[in-house]
Amino acid sequence: MATSEEVRKMRNEEIGIELKRVREKLFTLRSQTVTEKVEDTSQMRKLRKDVARLLTERRARQSANS
Repeated sequence: MATSEEVRKMRNEEIGIELKRVREKLFTLRSQTVTEKVEDTSQMRKLRKDVARLLTERRARQSANS
């Protein structure tokens, strides 16, 4: 996933698309942990941080525009 610097370079639409993609990936990973063994459990933490990073940037832009 993107670093915070890369997220800042994204347009608003790209942030929304990326946020949706990461959330779907997180949902899939959560489903796999229930039904089968997941080899890399650290992925969940990384994905949650990615969601937080994207939401933080989106909120910062909304605050700046207001």
